[in-house]
Amino acid sequence: MADAINGISKLVASTTLHEPGWNNATVIDGDVIAAIKDLKRQPGKNVTVSGSISLTRALLEAGLLDELRLLVHPIVLGTGGRLFPDGITRVPLALSRSATFSSGVLDLTYQPA
Repeated sequence: MADAINGISKLVASTTLHEPGWNNATVIDGDVIAAIKDLKRQPGKNVTVSGSISLTRALLEAGLLDELRLLVHPIVLGTGGRLFPDGITRVPLALSRSATFSSGVLDLTYQPA
């Protein structure tokens, strides 16, 4: 899997990182939303966001997500941040796919409604 990930182009959205230090990676310089809009206009395959809920929220509010995939784990921690805090723009979604793993984890895929 590492070879596959290293072989694809990666954009890094960061306000502090200037050199990504990762093969085929580029740090987005400036407006991330504008950069993603430009990227979506280009031919190619899927764009995937991993590991940044703040970026996911911003892309969702900007109408740039074609699909939102959530993995819901069957555990209650009693602490932590909300996935979607108060004040976020309402974005109607429709469930397009769901699966349950043997571990009880729900794999939910939503698309804009």
